[in-house]
Amino acid sequence: MNMGDESARWIGFRLFIARFKIAKLFAFALPLFAVLVVSQLLMQGVAHALPLSARPLWWLASKSLYAAAMIWLYSLEVRYFERRPVSELATRGAASRVAAGVAVGFVLFTSLLAVLYIRGDIHQAHFNGFAGLTSQASAGLGAAVGEELLFRGAIFRITEEWLGTTAALIISAVLFGAAHGLNASATPIGVVAIGLEAGVLLGVAYSASRSLWLPIGMHFGWNFTEGGLFSTTVASGPSRALVSMTLDGPVQHTGGSSGPEASLIAIAVCLIAATILSIYTVRRGLWQPWPRRSKG
Repeated sequence: MNMGDESARWIGFRLFIARFKIAKLFAFALPLFAVLVVSQLLMQGVAHALPLSARPLWWLASKSLYAAAMIWLYSLEVRYFERRPVSELATRGAASRVAAGVAVGFVLFTSLLAVLYIRGDIHQAHFNGFAGLTSQASAGLGAAVGEELLFRGAIFRITEEWLGTTAALIISAVLFGAAHGLNASATPIGVVAIGLEAGVLLGVAYSASRSLWLPIGMHFGWNFTEGGLFSTTVASGPSRALVSMTLDGPVQHTGGSSGPEASLIAIAVCLIAATILSIYTVRRGLWQPWPRRSKG
């Protein structure tokens, strides 16, 4: 095979990906998913072999490297298949969008806790110290970057180009919830709740900003507040945080073994936020309609 034939095949493959959205979706999502899964297995394997005292530093270093690798891979895919600048990861304004997202995630989760407190479902709170913050920040960073690039950057964005915003929200939210069903502490109610609250809210956050930095910040803000600041059960299991709390109330309010994020209150809080962002998106003309003709 000569170089001309090989180049022609690669050009043909790129044109095929560009023409058919379903092929483009798989071309973007599968490498990101593979790196996500393999990286998590490798990081966990090394962590288990290390002494407990060395694990926080390992998680911080490995999760930071993993986040950088995922950003590099996504950017490579955009430049190769779409031949354009990676505007959704533009560095200009990135810090302010991430900061705004973190603030929103913090406010949403503390609003959930405020409702639980007012209802009398929070009975005790104890200060645990700062020892767990590094590990929780590392976990939040890895989940926020990796999952947002896969589910919002690839799945939601490309599906929205193909089928419009409404269909993209439904499909990406279902897949996002289903993916969290693989966690050890997952319950059917928790899977549905994560799909409804985070899957919908983070998709709308991308639509409203046309930037992945906002949902990345929101994802991190919610997870770190839940797992790092307050010791409640997160999607990946129980955690030791800055403050531990005892929740005692109806499962539909506390979320049971899956924690508050699997509660009806969490769904309501996030859907209210998603509705506000949706109105903003529609008014700015950023809500993509169902296309009359689809090539892919």
